[in-house]
Amino acid sequence: MAINTDNVPGDNGMEDFGYKESLDRSIGKFASFAAGVSYISILTGTFQLFYFGFGTAGPAYLWSWPAVFIGQMAVALCFMELAAKYPIAGAVYNWSKILGSKIVGWVSGWLMLTASIVTLAAVVLALQLNLPRLWSGFQLIGDGTGSKDFAANAVLLGTIMIVFTTTINALGVRLMAMINSAGVFIELIAAVMIAILLAANITRGPDVFFSTHGYGAGETGGYLSAFLVASLASGYVMYGFDTASSLGEETVEPRRTAPKAILRAILASFVIGGAILVFAVMAAPDLEDPKLGSPDGSLQYIVEAVMWGPLGTIFLCCIVVAVTVCSLAVHTAAIRLTFAMARDNALPFGEKLARVHPKTQTPVVPAIVIGVIAILILVVNIGQPQIFTVLTSIAIIMIYLAYLMVTGPLLKKRLQGTWPPKDLKAGGYFTMGRWGLPVNILAVVWGAGMAINLAWPRTAVYGTPWYNQWGAFVYIGGILGLGLLWYGLKGRNHIGTLASHAAPAKVAPESKDVADV
Repeated sequence: MAINTDNVPGDNGMEDFGYKESLDRSIGKFASFAAGVSYISILTGTFQLFYFGFGTAGPAYLWSWPAVFIGQMAVALCFMELAAKYPIAGAVYNWSKILGSKIVGWVSGWLMLTASIVTLAAVVLALQLNLPRLWSGFQLIGDGTGSKDFAANAVLLGTIMIVFTTTINALGVRLMAMINSAGVFIELIAAVMIAILLAANITRGPDVFFSTHGYGAGETGGYLSAFLVASLASGYVMYGFDTASSLGEETVEPRRTAPKAILRAILASFVIGGAILVFAVMAAPDLEDPKLGSPDGSLQYIVEAVMWGPLGTIFLCCIVVAVTVCSLAVHTAAIRLTFAMARDNALPFGEKLARVHPKTQTPVVPAIVIGVIAILILVVNIGQPQIFTVLTSIAIIMIYLAYLMVTGPLLKKRLQGTWPPKDLKAGGYFTMGRWGLPVNILAVVWGAGMAINLAWPRTAVYGTPWYNQWGAFVYIGGILGLGLLWYGLKGRNHIGTLASHAAPAKVAPESKDVADV
């Protein structure tokens, strides 16, 4: 029987990095699970981009759901092993750093950080798809019929949400975890109930998923081209499960809790989210209705159509709750990553960004900085008709690239025979054993393939002009270029654990001979 040593000082994965504990270790098992689920957010993801997937490739686009799950499950299993060894803040950054090198870790962290901020900006836009449906008064700009009303109001509502998440995160992890856990509890119950009620209203059989329904006709590559574009809708949902490990420094028994939380989060999202999508298509009153492939219709339109009485409104309220806790979780993860890089002096103004408030034991400055940047991203894109899909696509690609900079070096370690560490199996922690190599290979191949697919310059995703169509290369190249410029000029010469966050050096006991001198 393995001995539980997670609460023993020096056995929380931090000793390998030389950090001292400075955050509030108070997150339990459900809160850890809730962090991963709320970032993935079943209701936010499925309801925000159903219109894009369905409108691009029809009902059969749902085959991308199990495809994405298999690929992301391979990544999640690799992360579970790493979380069992290193459950640490800024997980992706610290993992790639210790598996690869300083520059690999920094690039991975920079991509993940900027992607997380962009993701926050993209997630809060989902409020526009739900709040005005509940009450027309939420359409604060125009009446919704103007060419810019939709995007402008989405930015305003999103800004209000970011101010909320900034405030909650600044007040401490306990309040954040409490709100997040309550929100996830509501989201899970609502998601299951939506799936059940949609299933009770099905009007067609599963054969609907085995026909292209004319989608892809006339396109180069036929239906496959349309399907690959539509896979963005599924790829947008199943990522962010590493959040459970990013909160590892604030989690009780993190080396056992974090891996289980990652697994449960992605499984719950796949099963419940998949049920909602399948039953929604089977229950839709009319698959030819153009509103199913429109942002102002989408999955919400089906829910409202088949739900009797006030149920549709109640479930739309639950979706708003899901968007809220998703925004909160994304903001939280970005804060922990900022803190992790800052305490290594790997970001400008590292000392200020790594400062932990003595009362709340949480990094307050990163919460504010991330909130401000996310709002600026929204404001800059206020006049862009492709604001939803462009922001979403860029965020997903950067996160896939950051994940690759973990699974790639991890695969190299496996091939060299230096992974997994022996203490995982010996201590009863999670390890894939002999399945590790094939799963790791799949994770790398999947990540590279999906990143290329999502980055491909398609007007269906990025629209026009050319700098949007090539947005994955233009914007990500610009973000990475600016980061590397700072790294090359200053960062590489200053990166190292700040003295204020370094663990006290262990003093070796003096020998008897020395003591006698």
